[in-house]
Amino acid sequence: MEDETPRLIALPLVPIIDESIIPDKVPVPNDPLDQQFPIVEMFYSVQGEGYHTGIPSIFIRFGGCNLACEWCDTSFDEWENMTLRRIIREMAPWDCNRIVLTGGEPALQDLTTLSKILRPMGYELAIETNGTIEIPQDIIDWICVSPKDQLYSSVKIRQRMGDELKVVWVGQTLDMYDELVDGFTHHFLQPCYDENKDVGWNGKNFLSTFDMVRNNPGWNLSLQTHKWMGVD
Repeated sequence: MEDETPRLIALPLVPIIDESIIPDKVPVPNDPLDQQFPIVEMFYSVQGEGYHTGIPSIFIRFGGCNLACEWCDTSFDEWENMTLRRIIREMAPWDCNRIVLTGGEPALQDLTTLSKILRPMGYELAIETNGTIEIPQDIIDWICVSPKDQLYSSVKIRQRMGDELKVVWVGQTLDMYDELVDGFTHHFLQPCYDENKDVGWNGKNFLSTFDMVRNNPGWNLSLQTHKWMGVD
């Protein structure tokens, strides 16, 4: 009888994305409100994964990334340059003070300027980053690092401290994070959801991730509940 136990294999290595997909740095104007940022989309929703699952949040998705993960479910190679003034204006109707900076790779952006302007306005800033770029201290309220060294063995994780470590599991062993976990308060394991696979494959993947969490104390399960609900 054939063994149907799912066997997860790490996805193959892929090259770092062409630098042409990283937005050019625009000159910094005298007025920070006139500074431009590459915006793919902005929307008001509910955090669907990780520690803050279920918390209403404003999402700002920046264009450009320094990696090219096969499972990435976002488009970051097309964006509109928007001034910070316009960003603030478009957020104004949303009754929410929590902003999630995401991408692409949001750490490519001028986070210091965003912090200096938005935090005094009462906004709380969270970031979801791949950790390859170190974030200046004391400018972000919540740092979530989702390392991709299971794909990029030669890429160094430079942001080694934060609030949340969220690992996408594709079959790798968890001991590769032994030197990283101590820098983070919360540790999550999230199954890789492959839209190119059928429901059966993804279901087995979810179950295998469940078993990994159950057998590795200190790790918690993260699921992308917004995908189940069909919302952003």
